[in-house]
Amino acid sequence: MASSPCGNTNFDSGLEIKTRSVEQTLIPLVSQITTLINHKDKPKKSERTLAAIHRVGQAVSVAVGRFVAVGEAIAAENQELKDEMSQACFEARRAGDAIAQLTDVGSAAPSSQVDARVTVFSDRTAMVKAARLLLSSVTKVLVLADRIVIKQIITSRNKVLVTLDHLERVSTFQEFVQIFSQFGNEMVEFAHLTGDRQNDLKDEKKKARMAAARAVLEKCTMMLLTASKTCLRHPDCESARINKDAVFHRMRCALEQVIEIVTEARSCGDSKILPVSIYNGIRDFKSSVECLRENLYSWSPQDMGSQLDVLVERTEDFTDSPYTSHEQRQAILGLCQLARQEAQQLLQCWIEAQSAQAKQPPEDMEVAVLKTCQSINDLRRELHKAAVSRASDQLKVHSEQLSLRALKAAGAEGNLEAVAEYSRTLTEQKEQLIETCRLLCHVSGTEPLEITCIHAEETFHVIGPQIISAAQTLALHPSSKIAKENLDVFCESWESQLCDMALLVREINDVFEGDKRPYLSLPRPGKHSANLKTSKPVKLDAEEQMSMAKLGLELRLLSSDVDTEIEKWDDQEHEIVRQSQSLASMAYNMYLFTRGEGLLKTTADFFHQAEVLSEEGLQLCSSLRTFAVQLVDEEKSTVLTEMEKLVALCQQLQMGGKTPVQGKTAIFQKVDSSIQTTRGILTVVLSMLPYCNKLHRKHKSERCSLDSPQDWRETQDTSTPVKEESTLNVKNGSNGFGVKSLEQHMASINLLESK
Repeated sequence: MASSPCGNTNFDSGLEIKTRSVEQTLIPLVSQITTLINHKDKPKKSERTLAAIHRVGQAVSVAVGRFVAVGEAIAAENQELKDEMSQACFEARRAGDAIAQLTDVGSAAPSSQVDARVTVFSDRTAMVKAARLLLSSVTKVLVLADRIVIKQIITSRNKVLVTLDHLERVSTFQEFVQIFSQFGNEMVEFAHLTGDRQNDLKDEKKKARMAAARAVLEKCTMMLLTASKTCLRHPDCESARINKDAVFHRMRCALEQVIEIVTEARSCGDSKILPVSIYNGIRDFKSSVECLRENLYSWSPQDMGSQLDVLVERTEDFTDSPYTSHEQRQAILGLCQLARQEAQQLLQCWIEAQSAQAKQPPEDMEVAVLKTCQSINDLRRELHKAAVSRASDQLKVHSEQLSLRALKAAGAEGNLEAVAEYSRTLTEQKEQLIETCRLLCHVSGTEPLEITCIHAEETFHVIGPQIISAAQTLALHPSSKIAKENLDVFCESWESQLCDMALLVREINDVFEGDKRPYLSLPRPGKHSANLKTSKPVKLDAEEQMSMAKLGLELRLLSSDVDTEIEKWDDQEHEIVRQSQSLASMAYNMYLFTRGEGLLKTTADFFHQAEVLSEEGLQLCSSLRTFAVQLVDEEKSTVLTEMEKLVALCQQLQMGGKTPVQGKTAIFQKVDSSIQTTRGILTVVLSMLPYCNKLHRKHKSERCSLDSPQDWRETQDTSTPVKEESTLNVKNGSNGFGVKSLEQHMASINLLESK
């Protein structure tokens, strides 16, 4: 792991952790081992302390034993990993036994006898060594198990490719139906595996690329069906063959992209490197300029000039576009010129400060820095406005789908000339949408959104010609129902991509709105002084940092647990589910704030997020009250009791957020209090979700019990907890394997918190 919450003790296993399931399995173990090592060593140990230490060691030993049993089952079923996995399991068991021995202080023994033994109190070095070995070996087992997941995805992909080759060569409808049925089952399996992998990835860029590839496969599956049927019905039609070949090619590319992501391979002709966006250029330029406050000699004047030149050059994608209005073009050019002027003024002040051998930037340089950053911010705002307004205008124009309607009508009439005319119109619209996607990529604000923009651009680029070839086929065979159905499918895909583009624009706007305020370090409040010199960020002392990190990690774990419970609901659109999901998402943002990451840049942002979270929590209370109406007395009482706890906590968070404070200590205490209250809210939500889910399933089953007794029995079965499996079935392709099963066993390492 990149960093470990273990104080000064380094538990780096040397293995890079790339999935959340592995990370989340290790976090509790790291936290509790840290508790063992960093406990306060008092001269006299109370019986309570001795007993707690003893129970911790025994819990570790037992949990590691169960964990190792799962690892050994994996080794038995996967010969290629047997030696590595067996060795890692052996080391984990040995480390667990060592920790149990060191913590076996004998709670009933007299203090003098206890102190004479070699224990965690007397041999901290041995404890650290055992902890290192345990974490390293456990991590290795988890990473090896993760390789099983990757292997399974590759195997599933290979099966899909073989069937895809068979589909491409079929010559009769009967053969096609038989093979396509097999293909559908294999695609469902592949979709489940890759969906789990996508959700598990830590790298947001990889996750976005996986989502894009899976979206292509999902949409292309239907296209493949209709395109193949059309080609079978009209085997001599060239446009039908072109249409079908394009679908097969795109599916193979998407399958290859998935494998590149999960194996971290890169093809020889890999063109997936992200383009350098204007947003990234502005961010890097501003960061370099602001660094001059800390070190006047960190950057050279030539570097500043060249970096700004590259940045301005990228704006030509906007100014050279024939679709950019005259007013917007002039505004962008004017702001580019202003940025050059402000940078030139900064350069002069900078050179003067260096000549004077100044240690701190003088007042005029501070002013120049602020003005340069402001001019760059204004340029970014104008570029964002231009891209988003362009996208909004095009979405509005395309909302009625006039070109697609005309193309369908011309094809159904067999009018090849009209099809050619409307095809030219659609091609022009496609080029406009492609260019708009490129502009949105420039202002997207995050790398995952950049990837989504690139995916949208590629989709319009591919689907446009596919619609045209499908329309040409229909025009040649206007009475063909299959050809008409095929054209409808491709048009629906175009419309779907327009809907995705509208969502993309909203997300880019959200990032822009959340990123407008300047970054201020925790727990520094907003800048209230009129003095242009920016004060230094206030740093937390070691105790405050540890406290904040611990609280933040607890929020992270709770939000993850809430997400896990939400996934167990059959009805994902239920109000309780959506509002709980929103609470978990906002709590995760607060966790990122404690790490100096995410969209919450200032304490003002943080407190505002806390207020919004409290409002969402009160909305959840309202939904719970409505939900309780349908329950019997005992059930209703339980839900309402928990709801009252939630109301009190939300009101407490709301009032705390509105209380004004000043000074570092007061602000830190307010942040600390807000996180603790949020933790309490999530704890209540986490306790209610499984109970409400059980009641929801029960009452849903009761409503349909008269219609389907079999459904009732199946629903009852799903409401009961699933027993943990002691062995893993990797061969049969089920999802009960690998990291998730190991995670269940590692979760039993729920050691006592230090008091």
